[in-house]
Amino acid sequence: MAKKRSTYTILGIDPGTRVTGYGIIQTDLSSFKLIDYGAIRPPSKYSLYKRQLIIHEGVSHLLETYPIDALSVETQYVSKNVQSTLKLGMAKGVAILAATRRDIAIFEYAPKKAKIAVVGTGNATKKQVGKMIQILLNLSEIPQPEDATDALALAFCHSHHIRLGF
Repeated sequence: MAKKRSTYTILGIDPGTRVTGYGIIQTDLSSFKLIDYGAIRPPSKYSLYKRQLIIHEGVSHLLETYPIDALSVETQYVSKNVQSTLKLGMAKGVAILAATRRDIAIFEYAPKKAKIAVVGTGNATKKQVGKMIQILLNLSEIPQPEDATDALALAFCHSHHIRLGF
């Protein structure tokens, strides 16, 4: 369980070897402020190992730049393609390693849990999640790319987790 504080800065990560989305929010558990969002995009021509290094360096940079209290990352998706599952797990692992090296608390949430936290249903579409993120953060447009929107949803999911005292 996270220490009780007046505000929390949460980094959400939607891991991927081609695009790793990130979203950072600050919350007092009743209001939310967008800090940053975007994507880490290693060049696809790079080897898998080099892309993992770039993801690790990108997440490390975010953790050095912002006073992050917790990392909220998507749980492992298991697909029929074992290679894809392994690659996603490796991308997730290098993000978790960056937080672990800084002694930052790590929390994992299923995509459905993140959707429930933002939209109220685990079957929400990406468009619905994006629209709710836009509303919750009072933004003029839906954050892009979708990977960043998913990462912001993961950060919101963790804020609900804190508020409920888990």
